[in-house]
Amino acid sequence: MTVTIKDVAEKAGVSTKTVSRVMNGEAHVRPGLRETVMRVVEELGYRPNAFARSLSSARSYLLGMFLDDPAWSGYAAGMQRGALIRSRQRHYHLVVEPVDSRIEGWEEELMDAIASLRLDGAILTPPLCRMTSLLDRLEAIKLPYVRISPGEEDERSGVVDIDEEGAAFAMTDYLLQLGHREIGFIEGIPSHAATPKRRAGFLSAMHRAGLPIDVDSLVPGDFTFRGGIEGGEALLRRSKRPTAIFASNDDMALGVSAAAAKLGISVPGEVSIAGFDDGPTARVAWPPITTIRQPVGEMAAAAVDILIDPAYREAPAERRFHQQLPYELIVRGSTAPPAP
Repeated sequence: MTVTIKDVAEKAGVSTKTVSRVMNGEAHVRPGLRETVMRVVEELGYRPNAFARSLSSARSYLLGMFLDDPAWSGYAAGMQRGALIRSRQRHYHLVVEPVDSRIEGWEEELMDAIASLRLDGAILTPPLCRMTSLLDRLEAIKLPYVRISPGEEDERSGVVDIDEEGAAFAMTDYLLQLGHREIGFIEGIPSHAATPKRRAGFLSAMHRAGLPIDVDSLVPGDFTFRGGIEGGEALLRRSKRPTAIFASNDDMALGVSAAAAKLGISVPGEVSIAGFDDGPTARVAWPPITTIRQPVGEMAAAAVDILIDPAYREAPAERRFHQQLPYELIVRGSTAPPAP
């Protein structure tokens, strides 16, 4: 039997108009009343018809998530899953738009897609969240947006991130505590805000330990498995080979592990390997990768919550809409003290 809005109103002891206001996220509903209605909604399993809701209001109940990740990494998959689950919980629908900013005309194509979808808001992931021309165009059409890990211009919108520099410092310090002194570092894509912050965290920990920085121990990367292989080989073929390598994400850490296997170097016996993100591949690799858990699913869910908050549209720059979530250092089998 289908549960209707009248059923919800009757059990909650309110009018159908009140139920509608709660489901539409209208601001002027008492918190206690909102909680009562939402509890009944969950108890009865009420699912409002999105098409009917959009007809009765100026909203579409569609959110867009824009991802520029051609490799479709674990980071992107985690972001999509987190946003999708929270959107469903909040009775919204999520549209995921893959973007390749390397292709000419990508911005026009994206704006055309936004115009045809009639979105209620957008979630911007790296590196799109840093592209000021895109932000300007979204603001010109008055489309609310929330950015994940932009690294700058926080006053323009709601932001969800982690302490990237602090997390990289923590991982480097962990390797130092194991006894490593020769540590290689593989950077990420320069256009990502996380790249300079993770580099800064690595350098800060090395400086605090009083260790000199060999410029050859820092190699470029691109957050891909292939980039990890290339960076790993560059470091592992050095005459003064590092005893540990910290890659700026898990995909590159896996590439380093592959490079070590290719060169006949055991992990972690001869070289320890650490990553960042804690995607699914880090857990199933052998040995599993020591990494920083970035709560990408929770970050995406928080972005959805901010985006559909009625108060956000009135004051997007308020500090309460800037959320920094905690990271966690996950120790697995790819790291160990250096061999004597």
